[in-house]
Amino acid sequence: MLKSFFLSHPRACGESYAAHARVALGVSATLFGAAFAALVHAVAPPLFKTTASRTVIRLYPVMAARNAQARDEATAPD
Repeated sequence: MLKSFFLSHPRACGESYAAHARVALGVSATLFGAAFAALVHAVAPPLFKTTASRTVIRLYPVMAARNAQARDEATAPD
């Protein structure tokens, strides 16, 4: 059961646990950077005016494509 908990989602995405973790950590680091820029912008509005929004705009197509690929692989006939 514990093995299934950690491996079922990465396998559904067609990835190993390590590969999925690398992608998830990369997305996390990117979003943390955007969140930090938004925090600084909240305190000092002239700084990082578009950093968070540009990051989300850049990240969205990447995530949408990965989700579409995983969905296609999950529904492909064997």
